[in-house]
Amino acid sequence: MGSSSHIPFQDPHLNPSPTLIPKLEPITESTQNLAFQLPNSNPQAPISSSNEPSNSDSDNVAETFRSAFAQRLQRHDDVTVLDSLTGAIVPVEDNPNPESVPVDASPPSGVFTRRPKPQQRSSELVRITDVGPDGERQFRENVRRTRMVYDSLRIYMMMEEAKRLGFGGTRKGRPDSKAASLMKDCFLWLNRDKRIVGSIPGVQVGDIFFFRLELCVMGLHGQTQAGIDYLTGSLSSNGEPIATSVIVSGGYEDDDDQGDVIIYTGHGGQDKLGKQAEHQKLEGGNLAMDRSMYYGIEVRVIRGLKYENSVSSRVYVYDGLFRIVDSWFDVGISGFGVYKFRLERIDGQAEMGSSILKLASTLKNNPLSVRPTGYISFDISNRKENVPVYLFNDIDSDQEPLFYEYLAKASFPPGLFIQGSGSASGCSCITGCTSGCICEAKNSGEFAYDYHGKLIRLKPLIHECGPACQCPPTCRNRVTQNGLKNRLEVFRSLETGWGVRSLDVLHAGAFICEYAGVALTREQANIMTMNGDTLVYPARFSSARWEEWGDLSQVLAGYQQPSYPQIPPVDFAMDVSKMRNVACYISHSTDPNVIVQLVLHDHNSLMFPRVMLFAAENIPPMTELSLDYGVADDWTAKLAISN
Repeated sequence: MGSSSHIPFQDPHLNPSPTLIPKLEPITESTQNLAFQLPNSNPQAPISSSNEPSNSDSDNVAETFRSAFAQRLQRHDDVTVLDSLTGAIVPVEDNPNPESVPVDASPPSGVFTRRPKPQQRSSELVRITDVGPDGERQFRENVRRTRMVYDSLRIYMMMEEAKRLGFGGTRKGRPDSKAASLMKDCFLWLNRDKRIVGSIPGVQVGDIFFFRLELCVMGLHGQTQAGIDYLTGSLSSNGEPIATSVIVSGGYEDDDDQGDVIIYTGHGGQDKLGKQAEHQKLEGGNLAMDRSMYYGIEVRVIRGLKYENSVSSRVYVYDGLFRIVDSWFDVGISGFGVYKFRLERIDGQAEMGSSILKLASTLKNNPLSVRPTGYISFDISNRKENVPVYLFNDIDSDQEPLFYEYLAKASFPPGLFIQGSGSASGCSCITGCTSGCICEAKNSGEFAYDYHGKLIRLKPLIHECGPACQCPPTCRNRVTQNGLKNRLEVFRSLETGWGVRSLDVLHAGAFICEYAGVALTREQANIMTMNGDTLVYPARFSSARWEEWGDLSQVLAGYQQPSYPQIPPVDFAMDVSKMRNVACYISHSTDPNVIVQLVLHDHNSLMFPRVMLFAAENIPPMTELSLDYGVADDWTAKLAISN
């Protein structure tokens, strides 16, 4: 727990000059939230809540900014550079507002909370540090749950609109925008009660977002369109704006993105076609960027990258904290004046997600150009999968995965009743299943997947269309049976032995692969275990953390989770000692990013459903996949066969 006394701020990533080191104090003891104010003429005055700064503040802003640029521009001969001590950040006074909402506050589960007015963003600048491992897990869990609500609500609204208009009809508005708006009305946006400088608790470097508005929901970047997010001068204590985050997406022709170093062009002056049409002005976000540079305040950098996928045409990747080290006014490519800022990445952070994204893209097309050694096989499936499965080991000489026969699908006991066209009923949807067909009825009146093939919510069992159905392979109710679509790589790991990672971005709810081995009845499993063989039991796979997947009770009044008929216990074992697929190398974790969903499509036996794996969250490329095998400590050693 943090102390409540005044302490000097020390950030391991920042090293400003001694004259600019601010002194801060915790807001609460539980999270060690460090808050600070910019100075005004009265150091003890509270943060201004007026709409417009005073004339004296405006004059001070103009003079300070001119002085900051004087040596660079050489245009103001009468300017004397101000002493940096006059711009030092001052401590927040004691006794913060007791009615302020904690950073991680959210309405209780199942409570419909709608306020007359959406919560406004705070003007209080804070930096949250030293939350500890338990605190970080709590923040991460809060982010996970909020992202789950957002994605579930977005899909729900998309599906509801499709029901009204029919698939392919003209839609009004965007589901991602509607979902964000509803969550804002219900007080579910994170970090609205504080304007956070630096890292957002629970958001990690490399996290990927598919919609820009999701950045607003997380509190990572508060502007829906502008590339610079900042605290306006009218809300700061001395009338000076402060930048907190930027989005780098190549929207300005004068940008120069070199990875760890960015020449970022200020905003403004563009026409409707995105071309620079007039000089930029020293105001708004441009002024805020200079003030953050002057005070040594770091900014978060999010990169917007084109990335074709089934959900959106681009992704947003959080790349960590950068320091603004220089700024100047220059003539741009189009001949108009633009402000430029040099951003340098702070050392000691995790590798940038955008760099990993580019690496993964290269590995899919030309792997030897970036990793000339370490590859054992470029397809351990021997073309049994739709896409190749790499095998990589740059640690030792182990080649164990080559010694097993590869199974693309689980092998069930001989004599199992196979669904045929003459023995089972199927739909007659020629172009694909639609609302009201027999396959929808089999799934308790709702399809399990959205129109992009993403899992909407977990169910005890999903009935996909089978051989007796007349719908095509592209039917929305044929997802897992179409096999592997994302590029996977089995790799040697010092921590887990063998592991699996994807070379593609996996959206939450995306199908990954089947867990394949030789299915054994309970009697066969008992005989195998007598001989000392180890087995994997699908009934033990745990998805308890994801039971609230698709729960919208926090947003929609009167919403109730659908109830589904129970199925018989899954009472078979999986032998992967001789035949297996890529899923058998996924590591065990009690904090997994992969979930299990039982599916039937080629037979009707409830005793032997297929074990299908889905992404439980947005998984960046090159991230190790993990699965909760639901094992006790004394059974963990048996997982060595998969590890």
